Amino acid sequence: MIQAVPLSAIRIVLVEPSHPGNIGAVARAMKNMALGDLVLVRPKAYPHEEATARASGAGDILQRTKVVESVADAVADCGFVAATTSRSRDHNFRALDLHEAAARIFEMSARGPAALLFGAERTGLTNEELALAQLLIRIPANPEYPSLNLAMAVQLACYELFRAAGSPASSRPLSESPVPLAPSADMERFYAHLQEVLDEVDFRDRTQGGTQLMTRIRRLFQRCEMDQNEVNILRGFLTSVQSKRRAAGAPAKDSAAGE
Repeated sequence: MIQAVPLSAIRIVLVEPSHPGNIGAVARAMKNMALGDLVLVRPKAYPHEEATARASGAGDILQRTKVVESVADAVADCGFVAATTSRSRDHNFRALDLHEAAARIFEMSARGPAALLFGAERTGLTNEELALAQLLIRIPANPEYPSLNLAMAVQLACYELFRAAGSPASSRPLSESPVPLAPSADMERFYAHLQEVLDEVDFRDRTQGGTQLMTRIRRLFQRCEMDQNEVNILRGFLTSVQSKRRAAGAPAKDSAAGE
């Protein structure tokens, strides 16, 4: 029998869910597998009686559910974010199948809150929303009919997380307190600061399209899974670059480092 450790550090995020019944079914799937943190981004209809009915005993999860306006708000305090996708994506994104990804999410949740994103039923996640993730997840399915209902996809993910938490390999060391991963909000401030410095030194995308530089830089740092100390070091480095330029007579700008 699998005995899972608590999964309270793992958050399920539904982006623009269109059917309230799916929200209730997701809450039930989460409670089945010992997860309890649900966040909704711009739901079409919530609260809703159909969500409550479909929750079938998981109403406590619905009562704690938060509603926010953006994915950035939903994952602002999360150091690790994984996103589900059924489409082929740029090779610069790291992608794992669900079983491997669940083990990784559980491992990283020991260092701070982690989130798993599910996109809108019809359109999935946008590229801008995917840019907040360190990892993409693909759920293997029949190639002739790969589309999964939202609640079904969440159920599969929660099951794999439950198994990852209960496996012998999931034991976490108690003698070491790792530095927490940098929250998503801190990473966004770092990217804004980096863009500011790139503009100041006139470092621009020299490729033919000339629009992908920051996208590629973001993906590079997302793959690094930086902790708070590492982000602070890089922010300090950027501030030092700005200070040296100003001492040399370069025009000053308001620094993002003061945020």
